Amino acid sequence: MNSSVPPYPPSRNLLDGKSVVITAAAGSGIGFATAKRCAEEGASVMLSDLHERRLNEAVDQLHQNGYNAAGTVCDVTKEDEVQRLIDSAEEKFGVIDIMVNNAGLGGQSDLVQMEDEQWFNVLDVTLNGTMRCTRAALRHMMGNKSGVIVNNASVIGWRAQAGQSHYAAAKAGVMALTRCTAIEAAQFGIRVNAVSPSFANHPFLEKVSDPELLKRLESEEAFGRGAEPWEVANVIIFLASDLSGYMTGECVSVSSQRA
Repeated sequence: MNSSVPPYPPSRNLLDGKSVVITAAAGSGIGFATAKRCAEEGASVMLSDLHERRLNEAVDQLHQNGYNAAGTVCDVTKEDEVQRLIDSAEEKFGVIDIMVNNAGLGGQSDLVQMEDEQWFNVLDVTLNGTMRCTRAALRHMMGNKSGVIVNNASVIGWRAQAGQSHYAAAKAGVMALTRCTAIEAAQFGIRVNAVSPSFANHPFLEKVSDPELLKRLESEEAFGRGAEPWEVANVIIFLASDLSGYMTGECVSVSSQRA
């Protein structure tokens, strides 16, 4: 089966007047798609990324479309840079309404061949980075008694796939982090949820993964294709908006359930 991509959605002003911070938002993946969708829904956006040139290009692209956007270089494995990101957003917007933790690092290696450095690098970016950004955002949001955090997890946190033990462990950790922090944050009026995509199409994935594996994974999807990054971003928009006002601690699968 090969399902065609649905039409790109029109804006509904779901985030009108909100301010959003998004990590790993440069390039062509879920991060930039989320930044673009947030801006289209009326939000001011602070993009962060490790790659300064790509970050500036992403911000410029949003500016060219008339959106309010800024960028801050940030390595989520470094606490001082995470704090600088939050401080920059606070200075720019006054209040951070929404934090989207998108930064992650993958790879392919069977555990018996994996070096400690591979394991630690994936966990430090994907899990520890999400923890650092969540912690910093919570400290800001608690003072305001409001806010939303959306983490990017993965269905691989639930399912088994050879060569992915480090990434699966990190994403399962993101899910657990989401659930626990949601309970802690609820008394402050803050919601914490996660999206768990299965297979999203973007060029970076094609650079770091075996083409035959990608082809097989895509064929196993019920729609016969991977998700477009903006299709994942749409679910992030829902979780960030008031439409999901009674949801917290949830990990929402963005998947056709067969991968």
